[in-house]
Amino acid sequence: MKRTIVCLFFLCAAVLSASGRYGMWRQPSGYAPDKAPRALRIVAYNVGVFSKYTGDSTPDIADMMIELGADAIAVCEQDSCNRRHNTFQTQDFAEQLGPEWDYRFGSAMQWNGGSYGTGAVTSRKIIRSSVISIPKGNGYEPRVCVAAETADYVIAAVHLDHSNEDVRMEQASLLTDELVSLYGRSRKPVFLCGDLNATPDSPTLRQLSEDWTVLSEPALTYPSQNPEICIDYILVLKNRARYRLLKTAVCTEFESADVSQASDHLPVFADVMIR
Repeated sequence: MKRTIVCLFFLCAAVLSASGRYGMWRQPSGYAPDKAPRALRIVAYNVGVFSKYTGDSTPDIADMMIELGADAIAVCEQDSCNRRHNTFQTQDFAEQLGPEWDYRFGSAMQWNGGSYGTGAVTSRKIIRSSVISIPKGNGYEPRVCVAAETADYVIAAVHLDHSNEDVRMEQASLLTDELVSLYGRSRKPVFLCGDLNATPDSPTLRQLSEDWTVLSEPALTYPSQNPEICIDYILVLKNRARYRLLKTAVCTEFESADVSQASDHLPVFADVMIR
């Protein structure tokens, strides 16, 4: 029997400025997340090095993202040519999405004969990119933010420390300062996407909200097999960009693959119309 995409779905009817507020309402379960013409569908997905529950979930996740109609994806937990996965995972993922897809990878640390970090993939050509190294401080390990700029927008993929709230706040402050320096006066929307390891009411999210607008709703994203908390987000920088949020959702079921087995996180997306 075929499965259809099932999402915890939210719709926004208000036109947003970079600092605007919006009202949301919940769509009935089972709604298929059709994408409006010219809408940009951004996805934040901690893919767990494509091997949390299976040997290689890259093909399944690529199929799910194609089914979803994703345009830009932040992929946390990426191996690059190390002994755990002797392959360049971000490149492999982009190639499975299609020949038009571009990508950038940021190494957070050298590990096991290769490296480990975060990636950003997009169906539009990347014209500039930045890798922001985030020291671990008193946290568990160093992190990284990868910012990939296209002609119309910037997607910045990040994975914050899971062990310490103070460390997360320091990391969030550092990456915000860097991205504001790069894009604070830009008219392009800058989407910060990824696993922030912070709940919606946490000090980290309150701090980020000073410079960012949270687009994604606080629906449960982790763990994928029995979601209990929200730690994966899509935010947009409060710069000079103008945009309209159309819908946002956490997807819990796909026709093409079992999302509960593909990773230990669920993907969250936001549809945005850039003005």
